[in-house]
This record gives sequence, C-alpha cells and structure tokens, in this order.
Amino acid sequence: VQLQASGGGLVHAGGSLKLSCAASGGTFSGYTVSWFRQAPGKEREFVAGRRWVGGGEYYADSVKGRFTLSKDGAKNTLNLQMDNLEPEDTAVYYCAVGRAIASTTSRANAYNYWGQGTQVTVSS
Repeated sequence: VQLQASGGGLVHAGGSLKLSCAASGGTFSGYTVSWFRQAPGKEREFVAGRRWVGGGEYYADSVKGRFTLSKDGAKNTLNLQMDNLEPEDTAVYYCAVGRAIASTTSRANAYNYWGQGTQVTVSS
C-alpha cells in the first residue's frame, strides 16, 4: 500500500485545514489508518486514527474537540479536518496504515506503511 498525504499549509491561529490520506496499490480494508505528527526536536506523536471498517475513532487529548476524522470509502481516503488550529499544532503530519488494534492504535511501531508527510504551520 502506498500512501499520499496532502492538504498541509500555513494558517493563522484559529484557522482550519483539511488533510487527506489516499491509498494506492491497495485498500485500507482490514487496516487501522491514523495520523501522526512530528514537530522539530520532538518525537512523532499520535494524532487520530480509526479502523477502516468498524471500530471506533481515537484522538489524542490535545486535539479532541478540534480535529475530526472522516472516511471516503469510494476514494479510499481518510481525511483529517483540523479546526481552531493552535501554534502548537505546527508539525509534519504523516498518515500511517497498519494492523493496529485498539490498545496499540497510538503506537507508531504498530504501523507498517507511512506516507511522505505534509507540513502544517500555524502562526500566532
């Protein structure tokens, strides 16, 4: 499975962006699809994720109520709507696919496939 992440950009604090993760060479069926981010000098951290079919959605505490996942099954795409962005959200955002289960959804080592990353910059 190859992943293509898109939608990053530069916004002011309080603004919105929508990221998309599209699969090629395969489908998301049977996998967990998630977003991670990595800010300069920091470790990669989990943002949000969901099992493609069934299961729940999971969000990091830092983004709950501001970020929302949405699935487009026809396009094999997972979107991340990011509202009320804060300067602390500035990072490179990566989508990832793997056979993570509920208890491992937030662990980067549970994912086998990673997209190339898209930069999100939030100015204060």
